[in-house]
Amino acid sequence: MYDTKIDSDDLQPSILIVDDDPYVLESVSLLMGKYGYKVTTCNNATDALAELLTTTTKIQAVLTDIKMPQISGIELLGKIRSFNSEIPVILMTAYAEIDMAIDAIKKGVLDFIIKPYKPEYLIHTVKKAVRYYNLLQIEKNYKTMLEKTVDAQTRELADALSMLKNVSKEIVQRLSFAVEFKDIVTGTHIQRIGLYAQRIAKALNMSSDTIDTITFASPMHDIGKIGISDSILLKEAALTPEEFKIIQTHPLIGEKILTGSSHHVIQMSASIALNHHERWDGSGYPHGLKGEEIPPESRVVMLCDQ
Repeated sequence: MYDTKIDSDDLQPSILIVDDDPYVLESVSLLMGKYGYKVTTCNNATDALAELLTTTTKIQAVLTDIKMPQISGIELLGKIRSFNSEIPVILMTAYAEIDMAIDAIKKGVLDFIIKPYKPEYLIHTVKKAVRYYNLLQIEKNYKTMLEKTVDAQTRELADALSMLKNVSKEIVQRLSFAVEFKDIVTGTHIQRIGLYAQRIAKALNMSSDTIDTITFASPMHDIGKIGISDSILLKEAALTPEEFKIIQTHPLIGEKILTGSSHHVIQMSASIALNHHERWDGSGYPHGLKGEEIPPESRVVMLCDQ
């Protein structure tokens, strides 16, 4: 025995019945109405198409005869599929011809009802069609909701990354400004050097990513001065040779502070901290690099530092 009870989430489903036989149209309509379906009827395919295209009611299934004048049920199926690929169509026929069945299947028919129909089977088939349609809508709504969720989460992630970048910049600035408390003379110099490095990098036609990175990283070039004694760093008189050798260790201290990061900005900062006192002729420190042995970003910051 077929389950012909309408599910609670399918209450008052709307179906369209198309048949040129008034007796069949009336009997099927009464039967479907008795089982809780909201029924719209048409006695030809032209009116059925107009109903589907203009009605404000969401038709959840179409039940149509095959043998009709002018436009057959198979042709109606094809026309429905031209503008709606979701609504299930059930064909009623008294002649189960194989070629006709194959043609209908190619055009996307959901099921067949053989006349004279059994009421239980008819109700079961329509219920199955409505359920199929509703599941399609649930899937579509879920996809739409999922897309909106992904879009929202993407925006949230972009905002979070932007905030993280801003926080990172602020941390770098605060680390750089920490040097100001060790060396008052270089305080405003630290603030300017990023802008100078940016201008030079642009003039050298470096990539936009490199320009952004060097602008971000260059203010940390003297971070190693945090490790230099105040008695030397703030000394007003000329430094002794021994004291100057201690000053010359600040690139190594800076590199030690910044080394080991997996982030390319901090990696460049470490390179700049270590090499910004190297000179093209090899007279710089701490390693006496010369020419292109000196990383490009350090050459840029060395020019700004002077």
